[in-house]
Amino acid sequence: MRYNVRWKPATEQQLAQIWNDATDKAAVALAADAFDAALQRDALQVGESRTGRTRIAFAQPLAFLFDVYPDTRQVEVFDVWRTRR
Repeated sequence: MRYNVRWKPATEQQLAQIWNDATDKAAVALAADAFDAALQRDALQVGESRTGRTRIAFAQPLAFLFDVYPDTRQVEVFDVWRTRR
C-alpha cells in the first residue's frame, strides 16, 4: 500500500524558493522528487524518527521534516531546507 503525501502550502513555497535560488537546480529537483517517491512507497522507512509521529530525512542538498500517519497512510511534509555544502 502506498502513502498519500501532502506538502503544506508554505513548505511548497519554501521548496520553490530554494529551487529559484539554487545554482544546482537539477540536484534540488532530483532530491525533492526522490524524497517524495520514497515517502509514497513506505514513509516509515524514510529518515529517522523524532518526537511523536515526526521524522527527519536528508536527500542532499535538502533536508525535510514530516509527519507520518500510518493508520490512514498519510504523510504531511511541513518543513524543507537546504543543507550546508
